[in-house]
Amino acid sequence: LQVNSVDSFQQEKDDLTGQTKVGFGKSHRPLRRAKRRWVITTLELEEEDQGPFPKFVGELFNDMSHNMSLIYLISGPGVDEYPEIGLFSIEDHRNGRVYVHRPVDRETTPSFTVYFDAVDRSTRKVMDNSLIFNIRISDVNDHAPQFPEKEFNISVKENHPAGQPIFQILAVDLDEENTPNSQVLYFLISQMPSLKESGFQIDRTSGEIRLSGCLDYEMAPRFTLLVGAKDLGEPPLTSTATVHVNVQEGNNHRPTFTQKNYRIQISEGCTSQSVLRLLVQDGDLPFTSAWRVKFRILNGNEEGHFDIFTDPETNEGILNVIKPLDYETHPVRSLVIAVENEELLFPCEGGQVRGPGGAAASATVSVQVMDANDPPAFHPRSFVVSELDGARPGIQLGIFNATDPDRAASRIRYKLAYDPANWVTIDELSGTVTTRQHIDRESPYVNDSFYTIIAHAVDDGLPPQTGTGTLMLFLSDVNDNAPALHPHSRYVEVCESVLNETLLLQAEDGDLEPYADPFTFELDKLWESAGDTWKLGENRGRSVELLMLRSLPPGNYSVPLLIGDKQGLSQKQTVHVRVCSCPNGVMCGEPSAAVTGTGLLVGALAPPCAAFMLLAATLLFLLRCYFVSEVRPRSSEEGQQTLIAYNDESKAISTQVVESNASCFLTVRSDMLPRAARALDQEYFVSGTPGHSRSSVPVAVSPLMIDSWFP
Repeated sequence: LQVNSVDSFQQEKDDLTGQTKVGFGKSHRPLRRAKRRWVITTLELEEEDQGPFPKFVGELFNDMSHNMSLIYLISGPGVDEYPEIGLFSIEDHRNGRVYVHRPVDRETTPSFTVYFDAVDRSTRKVMDNSLIFNIRISDVNDHAPQFPEKEFNISVKENHPAGQPIFQILAVDLDEENTPNSQVLYFLISQMPSLKESGFQIDRTSGEIRLSGCLDYEMAPRFTLLVGAKDLGEPPLTSTATVHVNVQEGNNHRPTFTQKNYRIQISEGCTSQSVLRLLVQDGDLPFTSAWRVKFRILNGNEEGHFDIFTDPETNEGILNVIKPLDYETHPVRSLVIAVENEELLFPCEGGQVRGPGGAAASATVSVQVMDANDPPAFHPRSFVVSELDGARPGIQLGIFNATDPDRAASRIRYKLAYDPANWVTIDELSGTVTTRQHIDRESPYVNDSFYTIIAHAVDDGLPPQTGTGTLMLFLSDVNDNAPALHPHSRYVEVCESVLNETLLLQAEDGDLEPYADPFTFELDKLWESAGDTWKLGENRGRSVELLMLRSLPPGNYSVPLLIGDKQGLSQKQTVHVRVCSCPNGVMCGEPSAAVTGTGLLVGALAPPCAAFMLLAATLLFLLRCYFVSEVRPRSSEEGQQTLIAYNDESKAISTQVVESNASCFLTVRSDMLPRAARALDQEYFVSGTPGHSRSSVPVAVSPLMIDSWFP
């Protein structure tokens, strides 16, 4: 026991002057200030003291014991209260000696607060205030540092830099704080496996575990560290814990080619897959992003003839030819190919992990291009020749020029491959293109004034190869087309009841500027009466308005026009106007058969039909006359047969066949012709009234004269 002496004073309150206190014997006296003092020794107990028990702890007394007989009482925690009852006691109540009865654990109860009282032995009256005293338990090093767990599992990336903490391990000592008994130091007991390149260190005071050197997953994917912790007590106490370090795969191995130089041969003029497989080796875990590689062609592929990709199973580079090579241009090529991983590289150099990147490994591929028979090449492949529209035959347009890239002495033959209008010829040896017939820019084979001619050049190689060249013939326009009415403006209709009806007539011209529109439109002045019935309105450049000035009876009318282009080239055009009755006032109804037949279409078909019917009747009549003449004897003086045909204006048409001996006479009257034939050529001109009636019925000659009407 370590015992220290201390004084404890307690001062009573001052009695007020003049006050009296009734005591024994009923005497009165003034109260006076008095000091009373507790005298104790400091009670200090060492934890885990092994006795023997009971063991003296300390002693206390009160100075009032000089005047009266006192007894001492003790109470509180450790005496008659929780946490420990019966731990402390007084030997007897007369001297105040304090004893402890068993060992005390400071970590359980570091101190006890005990109450001391002084009591008059005779009256049992408390003579002084209670003394509150703290019994402190002094610490001894009875606890070793403790880790929260016995084993720890951590993961560390393979590219973790050396010197940087990977984990912090902490131990707790339950001994008194801020004393050597609770101060903990850490140390590394062992490392498995023990590698020179990969080591671990631990900070003595903080417990931080740091990497020393570089990790290599392929060499050691897992480490086991045995860590110790000890306090500074006397004697020092120690405990241990195990740390399992799992290394996560990273890219710390640079991929390399198994060989630095390759030589291959490739035929020109063709593409090819997998012409070369480049093998690489990588020390990282297979089929991870740190192991998979990607290839790049650094030099020699400026024209894009090659590409390379990675075989996902073997990690090889597969070189392909995607654009045909040319022996004559580059017979030998050199490719520089680099390889790197998909994941960034963190190499270990000098025991330190370096930053990402670095120079990639490379290999050289020498490509020998094998010669093949190339097709002739045109110089240029396409060219333009200009010529006037309507060029005559025999004009030289241009010359195709082709050479054999394989050898200069090769014999090349030319032939036409495309000449849709058959306008030109080509010399087989020289490639000269010459016109063989007139050229027309308005041909349907001419597109935007260009006519395309394609020629082939064939060499004498084995097998022969063919090249293609193009001549674009540009045809300069000449004014060789007069404007004409558009087809839908040649036949128009108008209602008889409508006056001042405007008809829009459109014209077209096959020529280009400046030989086309704007057009000029004029009524033909030879028809003087046209101005009374028709009038031209606004000229819109490519169209003109036609106005009817007076009402006309139903029928077909012709309006002659003169249409000229910008340079004055013109021609006569006729507008066929049909005046019709319009039941609804807007559109023509069905035309009358008596006036117009069955319309324009029927009018167009009627003449040949009527002619065919009349010709059939005439042939039957001739056969009849022939057989009659065979029966009658013929005189040797019979003259030649003569056909007399005549038309009298405004009279019925009569056609006669006369024979010198009056052997046969035929009269055909027009009023006996079919109705369609009689109306065949009826046409109203610009005067607005029927002007002429014409009939052109074929007439035959017969040796027999019959004075009868042909039915």
